[in-house]
Amino acid sequence: MNAVRIAASLRLLREQPQWQLLAALKAAPILAVLRAVLLEGDSVLAGSVLTERIARELDALRESGEDLPQTAQAYVADWLRQGWLVRRLPDGASEETYELSADAVAALRYIGSLLVPKTSATESRLATVIDQITKLAEETDAQPERRIATLQAERDRIDREIAALRGGVVHTLPPDRALERAREVIRLADELAGDFRRVRDDFDRLNRSLRQSLVENDGSRGEVLEQLFAGIDVIGQSDAGRTFAAFWRLLTDPLQSSALFDALEAVIERPFARQLTPRERRFLLGLTATLMNEGGGVHDVLQHFARSLKAFVQSREFREQRRLHGLLKEATQAALQVKEAVRANQILPFTMTLTSGSIRSASQWQLYDPAERVADASMDAEVPSELSLEAVAELVRQSEIDFRTLRAHIRDALQRSSQVSVGDLLAEFPAEQGLGSVVGYVALGARHGEVTVGSEDVSWVGADDQRRRACVPAVYFIRERYVELVD
Repeated sequence: MNAVRIAASLRLLREQPQWQLLAALKAAPILAVLRAVLLEGDSVLAGSVLTERIARELDALRESGEDLPQTAQAYVADWLRQGWLVRRLPDGASEETYELSADAVAALRYIGSLLVPKTSATESRLATVIDQITKLAEETDAQPERRIATLQAERDRIDREIAALRGGVVHTLPPDRALERAREVIRLADELAGDFRRVRDDFDRLNRSLRQSLVENDGSRGEVLEQLFAGIDVIGQSDAGRTFAAFWRLLTDPLQSSALFDALEAVIERPFARQLTPRERRFLLGLTATLMNEGGGVHDVLQHFARSLKAFVQSREFREQRRLHGLLKEATQAALQVKEAVRANQILPFTMTLTSGSIRSASQWQLYDPAERVADASMDAEVPSELSLEAVAELVRQSEIDFRTLRAHIRDALQRSSQVSVGDLLAEFPAEQGLGSVVGYVALGARHGEVTVGSEDVSWVGADDQRRRACVPAVYFIRERYVELVD
């Protein structure tokens, strides 16, 4: 490819959202906000939650001297228009959700790779390349004799290793090499989880093009239905469809998924894993769940496309869109026929009646009088508490909360459930220290759990066999952060 063709290709790439994000005038604060809110936090957020978190990050950036004049809502609308965010309305949801587009994720990962320096050539990468090339050469070899010789050599190697182990000789990777290989696995798995967005975007484009072809089809209803089911096959047989189907079969295989989960737990328990950062340990521990969630989301989208296409063809919306498409097509053809006979600036003897609304005088409007509907604003006087907040805080400071026992309770509950709240823990385990146990759970949740908007009513039985109740912040402990609770 010569320089002219390369320049043309790069010029087209320059217009793509990924390059536009990297070359934006305020790329640094924009990338920082997107990374902090959607890449390192929850990948999918409701619209109200997203704007609230972005507003908080913008305030922090403004305090540091950044010039960011727009509101959080304005930036969200602009990023959506630029193609850096994707907006969806899930079935049954009360509001729209937002997530990073595939181009934005690629740009953020590229910047992240620049922020974290790494060795250009590592042993684990070279071992991966050699292993894959060797495996490719073996599995594409059509000569039975060479395949048998390779398998026999592998069997001899395994026999020698078994004999050495029985003799007490155990060879393990040095800690530095094991740590390097673990981080290489984390990097590859992180990129793999991000590839799901690109697959889902491919499905979106296929769905839109198929709907367009269905609307433009002038055939009968039977022909449209045939094209519909053929289109569903097109989605399934596309490159994205075949790739995802193969990946989904491997991911949902019970033996494969069980082996992956056992291997991840074993790696986390190895001594070298203590040198991993907390984020890397959480990522490895929750890798299976992350892949299943991301893959399940794409699988649900694929199934939804098939159902929505069928409902679209059978709905009134499809017939109306076909009618409008026919009218627009007729108007376009008529305009092409007279384009040589009628000048563009010629006044035509045609009057178009526009729609209008009735206009009334403002004096006809009846003003709303708030005094007619006055709500009862009186409040009952509440009996003051015997203990003030300062007194309760002083009692808590004077007590010694048994955090070790509370951590053990949380770990025990997370082995049976993927998510537990403070109320769930108090219902399952006795509050041995009364209010101190409740405060201890809340303190651990603020550090190692997920604090959500709202509150939770909890109750417990104290040492005097009296049941007490309290309203505490809504705190949830999740299995993905299990490792943080290990003493």
